[in-house]
Amino acid sequence: MSISDVAPIEKSVIRKVSLRLVPFIGLMFFINFLDRTAISFAGPNGMTKELGLTAAQFGFAAGVFFFGYILLEIPSNLALHRYGARRWLSRIMISWGIVSLLFTWVDSIGGLYTLRFLLGVAEAGFLPGAIFFLSLWVPARHRSYVLALFYLAQPLTNVIGAPVAALLLGADGAFGLAGWRIMFFGVSVPAIIIGAIAWYYLADKPAEAKWLTASERDWLAARLAEEDREKVKVHHHVLAGKVLLNGRVWMLALIYFGFVYGLYALAFFLPTIIQGFEAQFGMQLNVFQKGLVTAVPYVPTAIVLLLWSRDATRRGVRAWHIGIPALVGGLSIPAALYMKSPEATIIVITFAACAIFSALPCFWSIPARFLSGAAAAAGIALINTTGNIAGFVAPYITGALKDVTGSYQVPMIVAGSMMLLSAVLATTLGKGLGAQASAAVPAAAT
Repeated sequence: MSISDVAPIEKSVIRKVSLRLVPFIGLMFFINFLDRTAISFAGPNGMTKELGLTAAQFGFAAGVFFFGYILLEIPSNLALHRYGARRWLSRIMISWGIVSLLFTWVDSIGGLYTLRFLLGVAEAGFLPGAIFFLSLWVPARHRSYVLALFYLAQPLTNVIGAPVAALLLGADGAFGLAGWRIMFFGVSVPAIIIGAIAWYYLADKPAEAKWLTASERDWLAARLAEEDREKVKVHHHVLAGKVLLNGRVWMLALIYFGFVYGLYALAFFLPTIIQGFEAQFGMQLNVFQKGLVTAVPYVPTAIVLLLWSRDATRRGVRAWHIGIPALVGGLSIPAALYMKSPEATIIVITFAACAIFSALPCFWSIPARFLSGAAAAAGIALINTTGNIAGFVAPYITGALKDVTGSYQVPMIVAGSMMLLSAVLATTLGKGLGAQASAAVPAAAT
């Protein structure tokens, strides 16, 4: 479809939604991912030593977050559907900001475990809630590209967040606090502030969007209602109570499990692996330099994510838009530890990060093709819940295998294998991940 084929009102609506909602929801996601992964920066920069953590205990602390998250994720998304995204996303954000703030004063392993669990409880439902919220505003053919703009927040958390975290870590001794404690304080306060702003800034549905004209609101509501009717006709609409029995939902859940396993094995242990460069390659890096090195893989990742999603938007999301990145990630994650120089290691890690993040917006455009309403809220939450089981399993197994084997080679082979499984499943699902029935609009239209 050429840009000339897109109605002016459609271009206007998508542009306004992209500018008004996506950056703000993306900012919330940026803060969300920074808060949940702040422990990966704190660990090798004083927290592990001060609290006396082994690699397995650090992995458990990183992963226990997902116990609370998994427990409440589906109920949280159903509450969001019932009470509205504006109230619920605001509540989630303020809650996790308060819990994250308490890490500033944690003084025991048990306290660390408890706060990580409560952080998961507080954050439960945010990511699937944000994805569900955007699906209420964006027609199907624009969804993969809009989700790509949203997902930019995750690699940018590392591009911007890693150096910022390093600067906060470098304030060691200020106010009588260790640097890692100052970092927790610094990344928590924005969550509370932005959460409060979200209450007034967001609107629950297009009919409430005063920043759209009346004709734009009518067009968007009609287009989304038409898509819901098509789901009933083409996909035999899945009811909320039947989501647990739907084979497509479970296949997507297993694919996502592999991606999340690779993502968190990388995210939680990359700073520790980079710290190991000093012993492995004889390098000397200060805290800020380590933060910059951690950020390096995510600059090209942001670019590849956008380009890959543009292609998916143009062609329609296909199985290979998910399967090829899974294959590349599955091979590159373990390969990184066999490189003979820090430069080669970072290059291979960059391939892994590009692969993981480029696939995720394409992946998340799939569930809303055959789920709507409460079923979409429950189905997206179920898929994310299954993935977040990997969020616990990955850091814990990675740490435990590191303690047993003395290196990260075996745990990273396991992480790569999980992503290869996702590649196989994406290929197997095949037709279910085929091109969207409606032609995709060029990315430039947004």
